[in-house]
Amino acid sequence: MLQTNRPALNPDLVDTGTPPIPEAQGWARAYDGGNGPLIDLSQAVPGSPPPAVMLQKLAEASAKPEFTRYGSIVGDLTLREAYAAEISATYGDRFTPGEIAITSGCNQAYVVTMMALARAGENVLLPTPWYFNHEMTLTMLGIEPRPLPCDPAAGFVPDAAQAESLIDAKTRAIVLVTPNNPTGAVYPPATIAAFAELCARRGLWLVLDETYRDFLPAGAARPHEVFATSSWRDSVIGLYSFSKAYAVPGWRLGAITAGEATIAQIGKVLDCVQISPVRAGQAAVAWGIDGIRDWREANRAEINARAQAFREAMAPLNGWQVLAAGAYFAYVAHPFADLPAAEVVRRLVQERGVLALPGPYFGPGQERHLRVAIANVGADRIGELGERLRGFGP
Repeated sequence: MLQTNRPALNPDLVDTGTPPIPEAQGWARAYDGGNGPLIDLSQAVPGSPPPAVMLQKLAEASAKPEFTRYGSIVGDLTLREAYAAEISATYGDRFTPGEIAITSGCNQAYVVTMMALARAGENVLLPTPWYFNHEMTLTMLGIEPRPLPCDPAAGFVPDAAQAESLIDAKTRAIVLVTPNNPTGAVYPPATIAAFAELCARRGLWLVLDETYRDFLPAGAARPHEVFATSSWRDSVIGLYSFSKAYAVPGWRLGAITAGEATIAQIGKVLDCVQISPVRAGQAAVAWGIDGIRDWREANRAEINARAQAFREAMAPLNGWQVLAAGAYFAYVAHPFADLPAAEVVRRLVQERGVLALPGPYFGPGQERHLRVAIANVGADRIGELGERLRGFGP
């Protein structure tokens, strides 16, 4: 018999954890329905589709022969122009289409950005708790995800002075997610400005993932002033997702905002990874930026109402503590000091029909925490949580 040596896989990939959400959703299959329908708070997905007119725009674009052909590597000009105008109004600075790249979702935006910024053996600072795909991406690329612990007493807002103490010769970037996944924390503009100053002074990149920017509370001022008041093109990169605000996660569209020289380098990566984003969806979203603005504003109000409803539902429960809540998420301290968070989640879904995610999915030091995604269930279902959780325990 011919004997062969089995070829090895990339060890950095093998060392990367598996996607955690399917594991948690597997626990839900053992729920017998005894407390009513499953309340699935595990994944950040829009709870309803976009308006019918948006779907009609997609259908119309899909029928056009020109959209069956390749488009621009960095995305079609129509969407880049529309998005540049949108963020110009949001941030008070003028952005050009040349400073925008459209990607297949914000996860891809993050992957190609990290490939552009750092080599294997270097490091990137990630505030913890972190978004697990951010850590997974760095690990599989051989880049160290260096934890920047965030204090629950400070609302999980990171501290720039603490970040500076973690920087060394191999640090290439700091990543901030605001509003945050997993905690829901909204970083104050002064905090973002402090990180922008730090990165500019130390020759690092500040990567701002603002996937949930559209869900700031009504009446909120600009998310930050970094784009309006600094030479951001030399040290700041913005990431965005159209999935949440436009309720189209299946269309896989995101965006990168950076200086034109940086976009040109990122374009090399995009040419190898995606060639061009899906074109019919780009056309529909380009129309939707203005076309469903009123719907988006109403959706923002509804999601913020759900965050408040969650706080109210949890308030009477002794021992459970809502540490932060905003946009799509809430971060909760559970009262069972002797139980791993994964065991709390498994029992909670199997005994009470409520599925959250264990804190350790989001980095070290999170055993006492659960992440709750509040956007994909209505306020009436959120209101049931108090009854479901009352009396729950080991």
